[in-house]
Amino acid sequence: MSTNSIASIATSLPPIELVSWLNAEGSLTAMLEDKAGQPLRVERTFEGYRLLTLQQKRQLGLQGSALNRPLLAWIREVLLYGNDEQPWVGAQSIFPLSSLKGNARRLQQLKGTPIGYVLFKRRRTVPNQRFVRQTSEGWQRQTRYDWYGRLLLISETFLPAFLSSDT
Repeated sequence: MSTNSIASIATSLPPIELVSWLNAEGSLTAMLEDKAGQPLRVERTFEGYRLLTLQQKRQLGLQGSALNRPLLAWIREVLLYGNDEQPWVGAQSIFPLSSLKGNARRLQQLKGTPIGYVLFKRRRTVPNQRFVRQTSEGWQRQTRYDWYGRLLLISETFLPAFLSSDT
């Protein structure tokens, strides 16, 4: 890596008003609903099966030969609206098929329900590992959850409308 790319990484920090959101534990859904003063509106943009990319397999913690094998997952992509006409957050949930057993199968039936309602129904926090990065769409937090022994990966990107909302 060149010195210039290290410098650009070091100077690329999220806006101060976003830091607490990127690092928050617990249900982002509940926090967004508090900010909006109403339930979130969820617009599904994709829901179905896809093969995972190498990067997604790594983010799920797979190693060795498991990285070279095809891995099918249930993927759900949504836009979350607070109280504006523009979406506040773009989210992607990745559920490897091996994680969709027993009670976890209901994760395929969320429809317009925010995933936070299910993940944090009985617990305020869930064991996780988080990564924060800037994307072309905005600042993103990627969280790998261990939900009752089932691994899942949720990426939440804070879109420009979120930062410009006055609530």
